[in-house]
Amino acid sequence: MFKSVFTKYITAFMLIIAISFVILALILCQMVGNFSSDTKSQTTRQSAETLSSYLNQHYLEDDDYEYFSQYIYFNRDDIEPMLSILADLNDDMLIIISDANGANLLASANIYGNIPSDSDIMSDLASNGQLTLNGNLGGVLSSDYLICAYPINDADGELSGAVFACSPVQGLDPLIETMVKTIIMSCLWVMLAALLAVYFISDKIIDPLKKMSKAAKSFAAGKFDVRVPVRGRDEVAELATAFNNMASSLASLEDMRRTFLANVSHDLRTPMTTISGFIDGIIDGAIPPEKHEYYLDVIRTEIRRLSRLVGNLLDITRIQAGERKFNKTAFDICEMARLILISFEQKIDQKKLDVEFECKKEKMIVYADRDAIYQILYNICDNAVKFSREGGKYRISILEKDRKVYTSVYNEGIGIPAEELPFVFERFYKSDKSRGLDKTGVGLGLYIAKTIIDAHDEEIWVKSVYGENCEFVFTLPYTPEADVVVKD
Repeated sequence: MFKSVFTKYITAFMLIIAISFVILALILCQMVGNFSSDTKSQTTRQSAETLSSYLNQHYLEDDDYEYFSQYIYFNRDDIEPMLSILADLNDDMLIIISDANGANLLASANIYGNIPSDSDIMSDLASNGQLTLNGNLGGVLSSDYLICAYPINDADGELSGAVFACSPVQGLDPLIETMVKTIIMSCLWVMLAALLAVYFISDKIIDPLKKMSKAAKSFAAGKFDVRVPVRGRDEVAELATAFNNMASSLASLEDMRRTFLANVSHDLRTPMTTISGFIDGIIDGAIPPEKHEYYLDVIRTEIRRLSRLVGNLLDITRIQAGERKFNKTAFDICEMARLILISFEQKIDQKKLDVEFECKKEKMIVYADRDAIYQILYNICDNAVKFSREGGKYRISILEKDRKVYTSVYNEGIGIPAEELPFVFERFYKSDKSRGLDKTGVGLGLYIAKTIIDAHDEEIWVKSVYGENCEFVFTLPYTPEADVVVKD
């Protein structure tokens, strides 16, 4: 029932509007009812008070009448118009004039009953000087009325008669009924306006969502060239922008996946083809026995290359899957760098490199996975030797700053083109020139280095001037020697 966004929106809006109008109607009905009741009570009381004041004044001024009933009888022609005027000014109001015993002397309508003698109305009026109640005057009226009564007193202050102004209680209902009808009609019109507004507003929201849904289905089918139009600067536009950015990222990842598969296939197929060709040549006799040792050595080299490739791929898979656990310990990275530098002594001598080793302290203690950092530093140092020009400078420097240890490997050689620097740490990256110099690498070493450094929440970067030099730098957390026991 509530599957679509439009249905949810319109249902929510209608409920909010309906509830708001119901609350508004209840509050207004209460306020108007109280106001009408107060107004009716005040008007009724003023009518009774006005007429009683008039009768009191003229009755006391006229000494010709012994009883109040006589005064009313002989002056009814003057009094009746006043009753009619008061009744006409107040819709459905009844005016009754009685004597001290409750006998009906004069009324604005055809009312002939008398107030029962056993009623307390007349005695309460005499005692209180004014009376307000809801009732029917002991059956004189056909239904309950709001009644305000004022006394008529003689010269001695004794009760001679009374004026009763009676307003029907049900007279309040039509006003509230009219107001409720008005509120209902207003609510319906507002709901209609809200329906149209929600339709146009939700259409602007839903249309991009529909396009995103359609684009997502295209992504699921492997088509990443679909984009969602971006309109405006609201949250939906931001979502569409994020969706398009995601599409670009997915397209880039798909390209990387294809490149990855192509590179892996190439790097696996090339040594396998070489190995297969040489083995077939040895078995078939195409390669003479005196050259078997040479070609077996080539086969061994290719097998080692395959082993490194598979090992690197397994390392990448374990790191990305979170299966490779890093055993962080405190160790001296200066000592590690010295040992690695010694291992390249033969290659350094062959290229007659000008070697510099700089460690600001005798020991530089870092806290990291020793084997993983050895793998990184060895790979970077190997690349630096491999791509150094003969007689060029080769420098390893290690320094500490702000509780970070910066390890730098610098060499003078072919360098890296500026346009290729952003891709150095990608899988299977090998510059065009390095492909001719490095026959054994597969382009995964720097990617693995970046992955390991990221896992340590540290940084690695490269600076290079193409054709002149190149420098790789990575950071590790520094640990003061006094805080740890270093295990060699």
